Amino acid sequence: MESTPPNLNPIALSPWQIFWQRLKRRRIAMIGGVILIGLYLISLFAGFVAPYTHDRLDRDRFFHPPTRPQLEGFHLVVPRYEQQPGNFIYHAVQGDTQPIRFFVHGEKYKLFGLIPASIHLFGTGDDKYPVYLLGTDQFGRDVFSRLLYGSQISLSIGVIGILLSFTFGLIIGGISGYFSGATDTVIMRLCELIMSVPALYLIISLRATFPPSMTSAQIYAMIIVILSFIGWAGMARVIRGMTLSLREQQFILAARALGQSDFKIIVRHILPNTFSYVIVAATLSVPYYILGEVVLSFLGVGIQEPSASWGLMLNAAQNTEYLKNYPWLLAPGAAIFVTVLAFNFLGDGLRDAADTKSI
Repeated sequence: MESTPPNLNPIALSPWQIFWQRLKRRRIAMIGGVILIGLYLISLFAGFVAPYTHDRLDRDRFFHPPTRPQLEGFHLVVPRYEQQPGNFIYHAVQGDTQPIRFFVHGEKYKLFGLIPASIHLFGTGDDKYPVYLLGTDQFGRDVFSRLLYGSQISLSIGVIGILLSFTFGLIIGGISGYFSGATDTVIMRLCELIMSVPALYLIISLRATFPPSMTSAQIYAMIIVILSFIGWAGMARVIRGMTLSLREQQFILAARALGQSDFKIIVRHILPNTFSYVIVAATLSVPYYILGEVVLSFLGVGIQEPSASWGLMLNAAQNTEYLKNYPWLLAPGAAIFVTVLAFNFLGDGLRDAADTKSI
């Protein structure tokens, strides 16, 4: 019986397949990626996952402590809490519980901001037995629900800002490096001028010129535009340098010889060869956009009440008395920490996977 000869010609892998194999070996990067996928999915379905809306006020339960679900038989139940007279100290009433139900009807919201809905992932269906997993704030609003709604602003602002600034930076940097000469000089001087402007002070200065009646949606758009306007210049400088080295490559010279237009050469041949760097740089830059919104909202020039963002929620933590007695108000800080750490883990892994000199 003849033996089958070994396969001497293994299947050739594409550069993206090699990149993916190298990335999978970075476990910490994969963990960061999984965490981010989970955060963005929860953010997308915030109205469904949150038991209450972000602006719901419970005037009978200011600074309510986090509710601790208990297991009774095969059911999760929550106790009823009573407030001691004259202060914000609560205690659970023994033997007075209500089971937690899933897919319950509750307050109306818009799924994805478009579809009217009233089904929530969990709840009790009885206002006497609220489910405050992270307690309530000084206005009696559920911190957990506001944390989820706030993630829609704090997480999306980084992605949208990066898409705008990096797209603009790619095109401008590609044009600058490809044409060089006077075009390159003018664009690079403009980039240096923009990079010299501190984004934080620019936003604060511009915010002072706008009327105080601006809605949170308008402020949200303003923050994205200004952060993107400041962020594209650095990307354009890097892409310009990469374009200078790519424009003399044989495949670019062949495209010119075939009569392809300059714009087509830049978009179809030069810029795709910079994507490995762009993906890594974008992943590492998203946390700065998130922190930018957090700082602005924390300073009171960003998202305004009653909307929710992580920076705005941290405003309450400025009060040392609140921070001492109601530590659950720091929950947005923990969410920011986990998100930024996950982005850094993923970005470091992407950088290592894209480095052909690493093993």
